[in-house]
Amino acid sequence: MWVKADLHIHTNRSDGSPSPREAIHYAYYYRGLKIVSITDHDTFQGSIDAKKYVENLNGELLLVIGNEVRTDNGDVLVYCMEPIDTYRSIDKLLEKAHDNNCIVVPAHPFDKFRFGIGDLVYSYKWDAIEVWNPHASKGANRKALEAAKKLDIAGLSCSDAHILEAIGTAYTEIYVDNLDFESFRKALEKKLVKPYFGTWNFRVLVKHTVHAVRTILANRCRKHNVDFETDT
Repeated sequence: MWVKADLHIHTNRSDGSPSPREAIHYAYYYRGLKIVSITDHDTFQGSIDAKKYVENLNGELLLVIGNEVRTDNGDVLVYCMEPIDTYRSIDKLLEKAHDNNCIVVPAHPFDKFRFGIGDLVYSYKWDAIEVWNPHASKGANRKALEAAKKLDIAGLSCSDAHILEAIGTAYTEIYVDNLDFESFRKALEKKLVKPYFGTWNFRVLVKHTVHAVRTILANRCRKHNVDFETDT
């Protein structure tokens, strides 16, 4: 069966605005997603906290435990059945992940402004590549799509959502036999994927921009020990 998946979502466990519960609720009830990964920055906590809400959906949504790891060379998405230790070294991260049957995917690899790994995408064995990210430029996304074709691996389209309304705006259709991790992993191996190159409408773009600016200001205030209220 073909199902819709968004495999790059952030919550308030890192720099996103929705809670894990809100993200799961919106993804399932409003976007019709069947596979979701919460990939907060350098933590599996968003996915861990989301598990109890997914359990209430009686197996109708697969939550892939995820983490967007900031390596020494750029951002890499890691998908696992359970959390693992992560490393800043790509070599060590790949070794650890594959030893634990995890999936490793370069995030927005050619986005120079958002820590893409660039041409290093050709230097390692990946399980898939994020070929479409609404944050990235058309040129960066095009280069990622070309890399996936050259390396003959699956290409994923993901929302990289940091606000609720952005979830599922870009997604990937994946053919799975069952809603479980092994079926998901095998689908990527066989490249049974159809990336949907979705974009944001004006309202989502404005809300996402406002959230990004507030996050930057909040981080600067914390750096200088100044209080900043981020709630709207």
